[in-house]
Amino acid sequence: MKKKDKLALVRQYYPNASTTSDTVEWIVDFIEEELNIEAQHVMLADSICSDDVNSIQYPRAANEFLGPFKMGGLNGFPFTGLTGMGAFASHVPNNGAVFIYYGPHIGVSADGSLGEICRYGQDTRSSCCGAAKAALNNLREGKISEGKVHDLDYQMNTIEQILYRQKERILSARLPMYEATEVIYEAIDAQMQKLVAQTVYPCQHLILMGSILINGDTGVGSFNDTRRLDLVNLKTGERQDLRAREMA
Repeated sequence: MKKKDKLALVRQYYPNASTTSDTVEWIVDFIEEELNIEAQHVMLADSICSDDVNSIQYPRAANEFLGPFKMGGLNGFPFTGLTGMGAFASHVPNNGAVFIYYGPHIGVSADGSLGEICRYGQDTRSSCCGAAKAALNNLREGKISEGKVHDLDYQMNTIEQILYRQKERILSARLPMYEATEVIYEAIDAQMQKLVAQTVYPCQHLILMGSILINGDTGVGSFNDTRRLDLVNLKTGERQDLRAREMA
């Protein structure tokens, strides 16, 4: 499948999507050309789902950065919290920068099915994100109770609570799986802003990229739909929205 065909498949649902490789390559070029910082002096942290497909499809261009420090658990929620944020902040090189990529993921299969992909070595589709789809099914069936979170399944229960708080919005949507992913993104973004606000980074520049990460079938690769792309000057507090530049 050609790149344009892969993009056309994904853009049925996410019109502004690009490949994750193109996205990361743009970030590398921006950091080196605009900030005058070499990529190997940038500490990367990501908060994406622990699903193995995200490791398989992780863009090779990201290897130019340090890391990644893994903040995410099920469907990308930053479960490592303030301790995790503070830990990787202490790993930033002198005169370096920080790049944080975060968001939930969702699959789009070769036949255009949303929320499913055909994984490596398999000939049938499976859920992607499996946790989000299971939580959505529990929401539909009335199996989620407000505030019900157990130690044995803390991460899954947290995803369920995120969806439960937006139950009517999700279940009334034309594409509930799409809407559930949007709701999870909003919860991740809000949590990330809180964590960033309470963390001290030993550098001048912080790049925050909040996205929907889209997985394709084996051999198709992954894609990125950017929702936030902020350059933060940590010395002045100024924030610059880079989304228009990325999409140019």
